[in-house]
Amino acid sequence: MRYIEPATLDDLPQLADLLIELFTAESDFQPDRTKQLRGLRHIIEHPEIGRILVAREGSEIVGMVSLLFTISTAEGGPVALLEDMIVRSTHRGQGLGPRLLQHAIQCAQAQGLSRITLLTDGHNAKAIGLYAKHGFKPSGMLPMRLHLDGS
Repeated sequence: MRYIEPATLDDLPQLADLLIELFTAESDFQPDRTKQLRGLRHIIEHPEIGRILVAREGSEIVGMVSLLFTISTAEGGPVALLEDMIVRSTHRGQGLGPRLLQHAIQCAQAQGLSRITLLTDGHNAKAIGLYAKHGFKPSGMLPMRLHLDGS
């Protein structure tokens, strides 16, 4: 039985494992378990800044999605960044990604948010297709980053 619910601190080790799988596949990021654990803990301990939703199969976490909350002056109110979404490779192709994404959208709507923005690898056609099926559209904006730690 699979169900989706908010993550807890007890989930940290499995969430970090999922992020390592995600960041190993993404071209812009390198896995760092210490950083991932620190970030995950911060979100879970401070629900005012975001939510992490997990898909469980028994005691195993088989997928996750995180939303981070911010304010958009363009929208005039709160919006979300969909920061991390992954389904464990052994559980893909079973409809879990669409369920997680729909849950995240419903969570954002329940919070009264007016927009969700996300970044995805440009070569990940499956992810782009999934997001498009749920109403996400490409933006004319170009993502840019400045790492302040010198990296």
